[in-house]
Amino acid sequence: MKGIIIKGIGGFYYIKTDSGIVECKARGKFRHNELKPMVGDKVEIKIEKDKGVIEKILDRTSELIRPTVANVTQAFVVFAIKNPDVNYDLLNRFLVLCEHNNIKAIVCLNKVDLCTEEEKEQIRKKINDIGYEVLFIRAKQGIGVEQLKERLTNNVTVLCGPSGAGKSTLLNYLSGIEERMQTGEVSEKIGRGKHTTRHSELIEVKEGFLVDTPGFSTLEIDFIEKDDLKFSFPEFEEYNNLCKFTGCNHYKEPNCAVKQAVEDGKINIYRYEFYTKTLEEILNRRKTKW
Repeated sequence: MKGIIIKGIGGFYYIKTDSGIVECKARGKFRHNELKPMVGDKVEIKIEKDKGVIEKILDRTSELIRPTVANVTQAFVVFAIKNPDVNYDLLNRFLVLCEHNNIKAIVCLNKVDLCTEEEKEQIRKKINDIGYEVLFIRAKQGIGVEQLKERLTNNVTVLCGPSGAGKSTLLNYLSGIEERMQTGEVSEKIGRGKHTTRHSELIEVKEGFLVDTPGFSTLEIDFIEKDDLKFSFPEFEEYNNLCKFTGCNHYKEPNCAVKQAVEDGKINIYRYEFYTKTLEEILNRRKTKW
């Protein structure tokens, strides 16, 4: 029997199958290797004496560590457009993580009633130009939620973004369960919200799944290999193979097509500066290890 892990608590895994939810333990072999069951895993199970046992974990298409969840296909990257203003450095970190894990990212900007139409269009264009769709919402009023629901079908979707941006409120509307998550208040002093969720769980919505996930406000991406980082920037794609040197990292190499595109205004200079800053973090991490 095949299914998907929707929750894991205290060594028990709850598997959604065509026959319903089955409570399972994992075979002992999983405790002795690096591959352990995760929420989101597609698995094969066997029923023994009325108890379910996970026999096999199928290949993963993606794997997130924070939150711990597998096979996510889509991310709603939720930021407040005001109060606080969009932190583009942090937004870029979320986008890079999504790209690195082969997850489609859609930027959802909340609290749009706090800005003008002109400001909205400026921000939309800035994000569209680097290859990402932007949707405007007012999570507390449920405005814009239907357009997000339409994108849930056949996807495993995670809501990510800084604390206090409205993820908990948005999840309440998307899941149809008003009090599924305790909505955290934004601290006026630090402009962030308190973490309000304690474990990962999949919620079935619109023939897809939502990840009920712990909130987080910082994101380290220097674990990415230096030669792989450029592939997490979609706007680099058409130039990656046009550089003079094979394997060009678009940094200090001469005759670089990406650097030329930046000079020509075809690639956003601030995104490129974020790229080089991140690349330097990765290189400095290597030096520290040695």
